[in-house]
Amino acid sequence: MNRILDYLKIGPVFAYFLRVFRKPDPNHPTNVNLRMMHGINRISIVMFLFCICVMIFRACTR
Repeated sequence: MNRILDYLKIGPVFAYFLRVFRKPDPNHPTNVNLRMMHGINRISIVMFLFCICVMIFRACTR
């Protein structure tokens, strides 16, 4: 049972969201590829949340 609960933990997902939208840490080295990857992830997260909001709005107005 504990093994199944370990698979269902979503804490690391929210930790990633907070890390992506936070101001960059000047102590960590960055390169162009890493910055592009985080930029694309930000765009995809915002688009996903927008689409979820649209779907909820459409479901409520029917």
